[in-house]
Amino acid sequence: MRGVQPDPGAHVGVRDLMAGPRSVVIEADGGSRGNPGDAAYGAVLMDAESGDVIAERAECIGVATNNVAEYRGLIAGLELYNEHTPDADLEVRMDSKLVVEQMSGRWKIKHPDMRPLAMAANRLAPFGTTYTWIPREKNKYADRILNEALDHAAGRPSKRTRAAQVPVEEQPVSQARLVGWNKDLGSPTTLILVRHGATDHTTEKRFSGSGGDDPGLNADGRAQVRAVADWLAPLADEIDAVVASPLRRTRETAEIIAARLEHDVTTEEGLAEAAFGTWDGLTFQEVQQAYPDDLDAWLGSLDVAPGGHGESFKAIDGRVRRTRDRLLSGYPGQAVLAVTHVTPIKLLVRMALGAPLEAVYRMELAPASVTVISWFEDGTASLRMFNARPMESAFIGR
Repeated sequence: MRGVQPDPGAHVGVRDLMAGPRSVVIEADGGSRGNPGDAAYGAVLMDAESGDVIAERAECIGVATNNVAEYRGLIAGLELYNEHTPDADLEVRMDSKLVVEQMSGRWKIKHPDMRPLAMAANRLAPFGTTYTWIPREKNKYADRILNEALDHAAGRPSKRTRAAQVPVEEQPVSQARLVGWNKDLGSPTTLILVRHGATDHTTEKRFSGSGGDDPGLNADGRAQVRAVADWLAPLADEIDAVVASPLRRTRETAEIIAARLEHDVTTEEGLAEAAFGTWDGLTFQEVQQAYPDDLDAWLGSLDVAPGGHGESFKAIDGRVRRTRDRLLSGYPGQAVLAVTHVTPIKLLVRMALGAPLEAVYRMELAPASVTVISWFEDGTASLRMFNARPMESAFIGR
């Protein structure tokens, strides 16, 4: 299942249908008594044809603004969609013009509090989601259940029992936890790391590094990248630069995404994949048959260069670290979309987490996946997203 797992304590009023609907509607709302003040959201998932309620959720979220509460309502509605009707066509209806226009990609997301919430919503929303503004009087269901949640938290009687207020530090999708934000650390430089789409080498699980055949994207890879480009489009104005590894598959991936986001592409040599020497273009089984001793040595030591003259993990770790430092100094406080490969992304993640180099053996990255890391001025880092894809179910097991 895609996205953040919801808090079971916040789940109310679920009624599963015997047969899944072909299309569904989310109506969501959020409100703050004081703006900012005590805030809550409400979300309801309905069968688009019958109007029957499939599931609903309402929850207090502590002190927040109206806009934050509205985005939280959207996220809750999308979680319900993924739990109950992940294969149905989806329309989201809200009386928040701001959220509808930002999620549709027509308005810029200028406020820093909104950006991580929009990213979380984009991660949960299936490809092809439509967003529709509706007048407040037509959004009564979501408005009613969020106000009942606020009344319940304030000790006022309500017609139905709602989830009690959850302390901010225990909220399942609290903004601080979502982005690792700390106001004392200043504005981070954020790297939005995109692995290239699939090539024939990817599909056939062949070593494909620098200095080899340099394959381009295949048809599946181009489709994967177009889906990612559409997924990231609402955040186009928040991305300051697009950089790419010099290899063909990453350049093609970057060009597709940059065209959708209306950005230029800059090449960054340090983002290239590791070199695999004479192993390039071979499958793991072929290397195991032709070079068994060399393969054992490479798997047993981070200092060993693969294929005789490739790059060891320690060597590429140093190269990627220098590349990261160049990006951080070249784009301070900005968001950079970097199209690269499996090994550089794994190494950047392990640097962010302070994990040992051996951690690269414990990660898996899908083609055209998105990983987001922010680095603050004091050197601390926040892993905000890992191996995310716009259509999770389409990539499971690949």
